[in-house]
Amino acid sequence: MAENENLTCFKAYDIRGELGAELNSNIAYRIGRAMGEYLNPKRVVVGSDIRLTSQELKKALSNGLLDAGVDVIDIGMTGSEEIYFATKHLGVDGGVEITASHNPINYNGMKLVRSDARPISSDTGLFDIQKIAERNVFSTVNKRGTISQTSILEAYIDHLMTYIDLKILKPLRLVINSGNGAAGHVIDAIEKKFVESNIPIEIIKVHHNPDGTFPNGIPNPILKENRQDTIDAVIAHGADIGIAFDGDFDRCFLFDEKGQFIEGYYIVGLLCDVFLKKIPGEKIIHDPRLTWNTLDIVNKAGGKAIMSKSGHAFIKERMRAEGAIFGGEMSAHYYFKDFSYCDSGMIPWLLIVELLSLKSTTLSKLVEKRIGRYPSLGEINSKVEYPKEAIDRVLKAYEKKALNVDLIDGISLEFEQWRFNLRSSNTEPVVRLNLESRGNVDLMKEKTAEVLKLLRE
Repeated sequence: MAENENLTCFKAYDIRGELGAELNSNIAYRIGRAMGEYLNPKRVVVGSDIRLTSQELKKALSNGLLDAGVDVIDIGMTGSEEIYFATKHLGVDGGVEITASHNPINYNGMKLVRSDARPISSDTGLFDIQKIAERNVFSTVNKRGTISQTSILEAYIDHLMTYIDLKILKPLRLVINSGNGAAGHVIDAIEKKFVESNIPIEIIKVHHNPDGTFPNGIPNPILKENRQDTIDAVIAHGADIGIAFDGDFDRCFLFDEKGQFIEGYYIVGLLCDVFLKKIPGEKIIHDPRLTWNTLDIVNKAGGKAIMSKSGHAFIKERMRAEGAIFGGEMSAHYYFKDFSYCDSGMIPWLLIVELLSLKSTTLSKLVEKRIGRYPSLGEINSKVEYPKEAIDRVLKAYEKKALNVDLIDGISLEFEQWRFNLRSSNTEPVVRLNLESRGNVDLMKEKTAEVLKLLRE
């Protein structure tokens, strides 16, 4: 490939692109060389999800790192959080997960971290790596790196168990839908730990085995069309809770005992309460999309809520800067100080299971008051031809009436009885709307329809 080629797969906080057109083995190799040149690491850990192209891209990336003189440790088929854990646990200088998470089958990508699992985003070196890869001219290296394989699964599972008290867990039946993704082996390992510890938790496994063809669709339960299999299983088995993951399982999605999907926004609130009860006065990081429920819970619990730009790299960076104990996004990303400030799809459901045991109640009862107090329809995506112009059109229509306008991430406008956030996706050609009201479902629905109509004109 030519020098100074424009590489469009570099996004705000990771690498994501259409296979062939934006990402291929040659580009993956160059990214490996560029990462080696930019970070000058001695050791980097790599892993990949179950997409059919992930192994090939991991091999190419690894070859790039090796040619840059970097020793590569391959931990196999993993979710993103296993790479985050491994980077810290093994004490290496960086980590890369090959994944496109919830993106279409013809996409793939990478999530990059440096030592201590610190994210590499557009603010912290990702675009520098892009420039080196685009230049495609690399320094001569005297000694090629070596490659080895290892497993960190046992240590990772042991770490997950530190977040809960196994002794207090009560008999519960869980439906867990791994979406034919990478989560299955972790669920098996957790189940084994439960059995060894005589924990009365029953796990019903749905779409459990990894399959890179994704016969049940790309797992992304934030979309309604991807929830039904979990709902059906919860109802059929009389489960206490349903759990589902996205493709690299750094997000988990929860369903109550009735099969009702619980928006991530309300799970953020539950987890804020959990942490602030354990350690009062701590800082909590949240995104600007939906805020009132989080602010209410954190303020009443004596914590300090701090808003950050959406996106996993930005949330992590802000958490580190503030020393925050927990970070939560309504998109079902949850971040933990003791997990190297990284997001995990496993820790949240374990904490919720512990909470259900402690309170001897149901998930529906835990969230119903909060949903009633701050109702929202969750995130609504709109494909619009000119996103910037569409967002500007909405801003002009409402900004004079707003009590507060915030531009930290897209546009956030607040009124006395309702508020909304509108932002373009960092990885997809869509505009995302989140809107909530103060205890008024009809107003929430009315304003949602009103904003969408204006946006989609």
